[in-house]
Amino acid sequence: MLKKKFARSMPEGAGLPSISDIADVFKALSDPTRVRALLLLRDRDLCVCEIMYVLGMEQSRISHQMRILRQAGLVEDLREGRWINYRIAPEARPLLEVLFAGSLRDRVEAAPQAAADALKLEECLRKNVRGRACLPSPTAKGVAERKRHDTR
Repeated sequence: MLKKKFARSMPEGAGLPSISDIADVFKALSDPTRVRALLLLRDRDLCVCEIMYVLGMEQSRISHQMRILRQAGLVEDLREGRWINYRIAPEARPLLEVLFAGSLRDRVEAAPQAAADALKLEECLRKNVRGRACLPSPTAKGVAERKRHDTR
């Protein structure tokens, strides 16, 4: 977390991160995939399967990118069974709001990729990708019962 990460390098009451910690944040933001993921997480927590759906990437690639964001203190993860939900770390939200303020925010939001990702996220939520992808693996009995129910 940003607060914990920054706290270790600050004298008591200083309130400022080290240059190294600031550089880590900018390194994390230097990749377009990570910026896209942060933009998706601005308004809601997302399961890794939803991020995969929107960004069109495999789970291993998403997990790698999210690990870098987590190490920089920008996101945190919450495990639910075998799936992981991500959210912007509360300590990072003010920093991200400052970094993406004013005309930069307008330009980022107007970028074609950001607009496409927002539409893809709406589609993902409408299709309930989380509910479909994050369900436990179906048993043979459960599949047979669903097929029987679907044919009615």
